[in-house]
Amino acid sequence: MNDYKRGLVAGIPIALGYLSVSFTFGIMAIKYGLTIWEATLISMTNLTSAGQFAGVQIMIIPGLWLDMLISQLTINVRYSFMSVALSQKLDEKFTTLWKWILGFSITDEIFAVAIGEKKITRSFWLGLSTLPFFGWTIGTFLGAFLGNVLPENVLNALGLALYGMFVAIVVPDMKKERPVLVVVIISAILSILFNYVPLLSKVSVGIAISICAIVGAAIVAILYPVEVEEA
Repeated sequence: MNDYKRGLVAGIPIALGYLSVSFTFGIMAIKYGLTIWEATLISMTNLTSAGQFAGVQIMIIPGLWLDMLISQLTINVRYSFMSVALSQKLDEKFTTLWKWILGFSITDEIFAVAIGEKKITRSFWLGLSTLPFFGWTIGTFLGAFLGNVLPENVLNALGLALYGMFVAIVVPDMKKERPVLVVVIISAILSILFNYVPLLSKVSVGIAISICAIVGAAIVAILYPVEVEEA
């Protein structure tokens, strides 16, 4: 129970950030013709911000099933790498069912918090993912319900909440650990290149994010290898 409470507390800032970001998604979903319950159901069953924003825009054009498949695969493939990393820290009580729950509820922010644990217990993971799930779902419902009530500049401000959450999670570790600082710098430089270099800018967002993460982690793994004690 203590692990659950600790995870619940750790998930509060994530849930608050999700509340505002998913609010924007709810409004956008209504603009593209979805009903309140359709938008809410998408958030309840997906938990992937970038994937949902991209998916809704494709859904309004009938017949683009292949585009939907490719976009969602490239945008969400990063969760596979996160799952592999977290699998090394799961305790022995994580059965197949619990691993499915982990795979469903994993997000960038939840991963960033969980990866700092020496050992991830089922109770901690459940607590960590509870409030973000409800924050994302409730925020979507409220955004879809209120529709276009808020002015556009307010909606744009709400969209920045997700980036502020990343900064709050990553910066403390950057101050403590040089490898974390290096991987952030490398990933940021690569991200800028993918955004502004003409040839690289044609790469989809999902693939670009995956490349930045893999290349940054690989370089830091070579520069700062972790010594493993022999059993």
